[in-house]
Amino acid sequence: MAQVNPCLKCTFTAFNILFAIIGGFIIGFALLIQVLTNIHGGEGVGLEGRTSGLIGLYVVGAITMVIAILGAYGAHRESKVSLIVFLVCMVIGTLLMLRVGIPTAAIRPELEGIMETRARENLPLDQASEEVKALVEELQKGLHCCGLFSYKDWEDNIPDSCLCNQEEQMEGKCEAVSYRGTLQRKSVYSQSCFPINRGLVLRVIDITIGVDLTLAILVLLGMILSSIIIHQLRHPNRPTVLLSVPGIFTPPSKYQELHNPPAY
Repeated sequence: MAQVNPCLKCTFTAFNILFAIIGGFIIGFALLIQVLTNIHGGEGVGLEGRTSGLIGLYVVGAITMVIAILGAYGAHRESKVSLIVFLVCMVIGTLLMLRVGIPTAAIRPELEGIMETRARENLPLDQASEEVKALVEELQKGLHCCGLFSYKDWEDNIPDSCLCNQEEQMEGKCEAVSYRGTLQRKSVYSQSCFPINRGLVLRVIDITIGVDLTLAILVLLGMILSSIIIHQLRHPNRPTVLLSVPGIFTPPSKYQELHNPPAY
């Protein structure tokens, strides 16, 4: 069996164990989201998007674990084929993550303006499509807010999802407004939905960019380690290259004689 630096082999194995743990966390996170979705009911707006996202998380987690196991096996058995396959997967993974991370980071400064423009296109809400109304009402129920930018977005047709309960009124989260064009006044949420939703979306985008670029750096490290191991497997008898001190830093001969006097 070819000789590979034991320290390098241990480092590479630890790297793949970490990578497998990350894959397990991704699968566990997807499973947690699925369980919580089932508890709160799977019907509603955005079901198809949630399903696609869950499938994507399961696939990414499974692929990450398989690649990590392949790399650990290749290092343990010193299998050149396994390590080459691992290296190819790392190259493809790096390109894919950079393909997603760089454009997302580039559009991040403009995303807030794009979201606000699209939100204002649906005003007033009482004249928007039924799909938009249903989506906004889901936001109002979940985030305890009213309207995208104000309760006035609904004009005189404020829905029941904007109404506060007595506890929220005591906490100062509501304001009294004319209800559905009558003299009757009701307490609605004073907080609008768009700022809350925008903050959540931008936070998710920031986390996605950070995780994506972090994984890209880790994958690049895996590429470097696997490349070194493959090189050692191909050239087992080649001596380790050591860094030599340039001549400019070599002490003068008289200085060497002072510290290393000749033997008589």
